[in-house]
Amino acid sequence: MNKFIQGIIAFSLKNRGFVFLLTLVAIIAGVISYRNTPIEAFPDVTNTEITIITQWPGRSAEEIEKFVTAPIEIALNPVQKKTSVRSTTLFGLSVVKVIFDDGVDDAYARVQVNNLLSGADLPDGAEPEVQPPYGPTGEIYRYTLTSKDKTTRELKTIQDWVIERNLKAVPGVADVNSFGGEVKSYEISVDPSKLQDFSLTPLDLYTAVQRSNINVGGDVINEGQQNYVVRGIGLLNNISDINNTVVKNVNGVPILIKDVARVTESALPRLGRVGRGLEDDKVEGIVVMRKGENPSEVIKLLQAKVQLLNEKILPPDVKISTFYDRQQLIDFSTETVIHNLMEGMLFVTVIVFLFMADWRTTLIVSIIIPLALLFAFICLRLRGMSANLLSMGAIDFGIIIDGAVVMVEGLFVALDHKAHEVG
Repeated sequence: MNKFIQGIIAFSLKNRGFVFLLTLVAIIAGVISYRNTPIEAFPDVTNTEITIITQWPGRSAEEIEKFVTAPIEIALNPVQKKTSVRSTTLFGLSVVKVIFDDGVDDAYARVQVNNLLSGADLPDGAEPEVQPPYGPTGEIYRYTLTSKDKTTRELKTIQDWVIERNLKAVPGVADVNSFGGEVKSYEISVDPSKLQDFSLTPLDLYTAVQRSNINVGGDVINEGQQNYVVRGIGLLNNISDINNTVVKNVNGVPILIKDVARVTESALPRLGRVGRGLEDDKVEGIVVMRKGENPSEVIKLLQAKVQLLNEKILPPDVKISTFYDRQQLIDFSTETVIHNLMEGMLFVTVIVFLFMADWRTTLIVSIIIPLALLFAFICLRLRGMSANLLSMGAIDFGIIIDGAVVMVEGLFVALDHKAHEVG
C-alpha cells in the first residue's frame, strides 16, 4: 500500500501539468453538473408504485370490495418483482396500489400492470384507471379560485373544464386534483301522476334522455359539384333541450319531458368542503408533478401557464390565487444550504490556518472542499439523482478534509526529517 501511495505522489510530482489539466476538467464538469442537477426540497426515496383507481358510483364499500377490488388484486397477483399489493375500498371507489422492489423501472412496472389489468373480471360501469407516476413529494403547487360574481358551482365548472385541462398539458405535470365547490348537474323531478296518465315509467324518461344526448351521422347529399354532409345534432346543452326531449308518441302527439317532469339545475352530493382564511367555501386545485422530473423547470412552466390563464383565458372576474409554490421552499432550502456551506468552509479554513500556521497548507486543504463538492455533483448527475436539503445539509467538512489534513501533515513531518538528515 505504501508503494502504491508513493507511486501516486511520484506520478503527480513528475506530471504536474497533467494533474492540473485533470483538475480543471473536473472543475468544469462539476460546474456543469451543478447547473443541471435538479434541486428539490425533499428527496423521494419510495419504491416504484403503480396506483389503480376504479369508480363504481352508487355502490357500497362491501360491493366494491367483492366485485372490484378483489378481482383486480387477483388479476395483478402474477406481477413480477413486486413487494406488496395494497388496497383501500370506499363508497363507490376502489384504490389498489402495487409496490415494487428497489431499482424496478416505472415503465417496466407499468407495462406489467396494464397487461394483466385487462384480464380482471369487472362489472359493467367499473372502469379501472392507472394513475400517472408520482410520489409522496410530488405536490408542487396549490391554488384557489377567486371571483366576485360567480358561485362555487360555476367556479368548479371552470376548474374541471378549463383550468385542469390546461394545467395537465404542462410538461412534467402528472395530475391536477380539485376539491371543494359543487359539480353541476341537471335534475329531472318526475310527477308520478302524469307518468301514470301516459303509461310511462321513470326508466322510459331515463332511456329517452340517454338516447337523445348524442349526435348522429347521416349521409351525403350530392348537388352539382358540391357535397353536403347531413348530421343529426342531439347533444343536450341546457334545460330547454332536456325539456323538449321526446319520450313517447301517443296517436301522433309527442310526449315531452316537460309534460311529465320538471328539469332544474342542481349539483351532485358534496363529498367535502374547502376553506381558506375567513372564507369557508372555496374551489381548490393541487398540481402534482411526475416522478423524476426537475421541479424548478416544471414550476417555471406552470407559472407561465397560470399567468396565461389569468390574463387571456379565464373570465375577467375569475383569477387563480396561489397559496403554495414549491419553488419558494426550494429557493429557501438552497439559500440555507449555500449559507451553511460558505460558513463551514470559512470556519474550517480559519481553524486549519490556526493549527497549521502555514498559508500554503491552508490553501491546499481548503481547495479540497469545493473540489469534493463538485465531484459529488458529477456523481449525482451520472446517477440521475437530485440534490436536496437533506443530502446537501448533511455534508461533514471534517470528513471531507480529514484525509487531506493527514496527508499534508505527513508530508510536513517527512520534509522535516529530510531537512534534519540533509542539514
